[in-house]
Amino acid sequence: MAEKRDYYEVLEIPRTATVEEIKKAYRKKALQYHPDRNPGDKKAEEKFKEAAEAYEILSDTDKRARYDRFGHAGVNGTGGNGFGGGMSMDDIFSQFGDIFGGHFGSFGGFGNFSGFGSSRSRQRTNKGSDLRVKVKVSLKEILTGVEKKIKVKKYVACSHCHGNGSENGDSVSTCTTCNGSGVVTRIANTIFGQMQTTSTCPTCNGEGKIITKKCAYCNGEGIVREEEIISIKIPAGVTAGMQLTVSGQGNAARRGGINGDLLVVIEEEEDPNLIRSGNDVIYNLFISFPTAALGGTVEIPTIDGVAKIKIEPGTQPGNVLRLRNKGLPSLNGYGTGDQLVNVNVYVPETLSESEKKALSQMEKSSNFTPSNSAKRNVFDKFKKMFN
Repeated sequence: MAEKRDYYEVLEIPRTATVEEIKKAYRKKALQYHPDRNPGDKKAEEKFKEAAEAYEILSDTDKRARYDRFGHAGVNGTGGNGFGGGMSMDDIFSQFGDIFGGHFGSFGGFGNFSGFGSSRSRQRTNKGSDLRVKVKVSLKEILTGVEKKIKVKKYVACSHCHGNGSENGDSVSTCTTCNGSGVVTRIANTIFGQMQTTSTCPTCNGEGKIITKKCAYCNGEGIVREEEIISIKIPAGVTAGMQLTVSGQGNAARRGGINGDLLVVIEEEEDPNLIRSGNDVIYNLFISFPTAALGGTVEIPTIDGVAKIKIEPGTQPGNVLRLRNKGLPSLNGYGTGDQLVNVNVYVPETLSESEKKALSQMEKSSNFTPSNSAKRNVFDKFKKMFN
């Protein structure tokens, strides 16, 4: 699958573009690649869908913010096609047709171009509501990415009427008021001449059809509430609070239409040993005074196992050791963080008489009195922490 282009690049707008500028840019692209203008041109159709997908994300404040922060992964957690790629042309027309005014094809100077405004109806397409769930992930799962299966209570299409709300799924007739178009057009004579207005059909509420006998299982709604198991692919490198979008896995729409989306909010499980700091992880290592003075080898936990590190003789409390590339990956694949090992020297709280005597003897040695340079190093580290 080809890599998706940047949405701002698709619409040829700067990242600072306003909502009106985004709408204007999309309108221009939709005009350019509209299928009525490019019959049989698959490349133009893909560009038309690509522009619709870009507009769907950038025109939504919340989705745009996630996209600006996390890129495509922030708005498409499953890695599949987004809005434009996963929906039909009619879905796009129904969802975004209103930004052109009237019928989708009514493009001002192109009202009669190749059937614009007449070849496609404005039947109202119901849209299911979005669902939001929280999913907990561990540092190890963030390291590699993970697929989670979760139970979600949501509205799904009624199996008895196949989602159209009628008994046995066939008690439906075409609305006679709008002849199935979902809209009614009126022409009025004014001092400026004849004026044409188009509005939603009051009889069928824009659906273009009438249910003659309601389904007894869903009372004509076409949806029922059930529990469903959904598989969610969480990419490596996610952060707490990030929101992924699983297209079409939200609530089903009444009497057919477009399913809502499932919004997955990432929660990070607290690790018993490691602290996350961006893409780095921090481990607080406690060693004994003899180990700090004499040196040695210690074993420490990492995200995906354990590692052995060498303690140099004379290691001071507060020293930080760095394990390269032992942290977490960047969400967009720009490198991997490190594991920082913060060295602490443990001072015993109780001592035996022999231990006290041995320490008293050592204290008399000049080696146990810090030099001026050692004092300065500690001072500089302390100062840096608060600057």
